[in-house]
Amino acid sequence: MGTDDRDAFPADREGPVREVAVAPFAIDPHCVSNQRFAEFVDATGYRTDAERFGWSYVFAKFLPAELRKASPRPEQTPWWCAVSGACWRRPEGPGSTLEGRYDHPVVHVSWHDAAAFCQWTGLRLPTEAEWEYAARGGLDQARYPWGDELTPGGVHKCNIWQGRFPAKDTAEDGYSGTAPVDSFDPNGYGLHNVAGNVWEWCADWFDGSARARSMRGGSYLCHTSYCNRYRVAARTANSPDSSSGNLGFRCAADISQRD
Repeated sequence: MGTDDRDAFPADREGPVREVAVAPFAIDPHCVSNQRFAEFVDATGYRTDAERFGWSYVFAKFLPAELRKASPRPEQTPWWCAVSGACWRRPEGPGSTLEGRYDHPVVHVSWHDAAAFCQWTGLRLPTEAEWEYAARGGLDQARYPWGDELTPGGVHKCNIWQGRFPAKDTAEDGYSGTAPVDSFDPNGYGLHNVAGNVWEWCADWFDGSARARSMRGGSYLCHTSYCNRYRVAARTANSPDSSSGNLGFRCAADISQRD
């Protein structure tokens, strides 16, 4: 687990490479989709943190001009807009829908929301160690789930930003924004999109301080010039009530040796 890669972010404590033991576990082949999350909400009446707070972060380029101008932006990351009404069922705020995206990963879900879904299904969030073990797909210290080259033979293997961030995404990988949960070839363990598409919540506290939960995998907004955290060992964090248009999750479960 971990890396000594020159592109690692020291502040994220990706390294050093160390040996970690994990008990047998199962993990979803892909992130929870809008369809699966809708079934949860229909069955329970659950309201996400974004729905209760009344807003969530949306990438500015996805918004119509008037809404973009009316929405506050963080000073350090001005490509995000705090959009009133944005939530899992309205990913770009008022007027947006899930039409054509029910097989895309659910977004605008906090760690609390992900944990609530897992509890309903009888599953749980993966630990960081489990997530990284599964994401590596059986490869040893490869930079990506498929190897060390980002686009082997010129083939795009994940949904990340191409072009100049944040001005223009050329969408050479076929997607601007989220992609279906089973897009691109799976890794050696059958997992889709463990690099790019959406960040994935993990069970762990990021630094043991009970302030932020760990996130893995990068997203469609990651670019080598700004956030090349689509590497397998990369990690980051957010407060457990935070949500955005590039953050989702997949589920895991304990299994016995006999299973």
